[in-house]
Amino acid sequence: MTDAKQPLLIKRYASRRLYNTETSDYVTLEDIARVIREGREVQIVDLKSGDDLTRQYLLQIIAEHESKGENVLPINVLTDLVRSYTTSAQSVVPQFLASSFEMLREGQSKMMENMNAMNPMAAMPGFEAMRAQQEAFLKAMTGGWTGGAGTGPDGEGGGDDLNEIKRQLAELQDKLSRMNG
Repeated sequence: MTDAKQPLLIKRYASRRLYNTETSDYVTLEDIARVIREGREVQIVDLKSGDDLTRQYLLQIIAEHESKGENVLPINVLTDLVRSYTTSAQSVVPQFLASSFEMLREGQSKMMENMNAMNPMAAMPGFEAMRAQQEAFLKAMTGGWTGGAGTGPDGEGGGDDLNEIKRQLAELQDKLSRMNG
């Protein structure tokens, strides 16, 4: 039996076909998506060069699901992600997203325990901190672009919002450390 902690190695051949090294057969993107949904990590590498192609294929899986109408990412989030590639927020976005998803994963079991409550999301550990963090992030990302009187790229206080996000991320990491320790 294979170790589920090890990522499933998928090799991409020159023909662009994807080969599952554990089952010795060819797989599709949907097969890979199913493995991921079942909780297994994957690593996709180019057979000839050895380059790691995992990110490229994961983005392709997301794009295919979004184009089929299985929308998980709202337009405003996608827009903010595009904007983050050209702003100083670029350095904060990956950490913010990773922290948010980590909180979601950790809170899922607590959420299931509290399903009888009026608002099960509010019972999720760290929910209020995550909500406040997301509001500050979106405010920082959209402040100068929405046409409103916000702050942002126009240079009026955009750094304060970024500092606030960094402060909230540090608080969140501290809370997570205390929960795990």
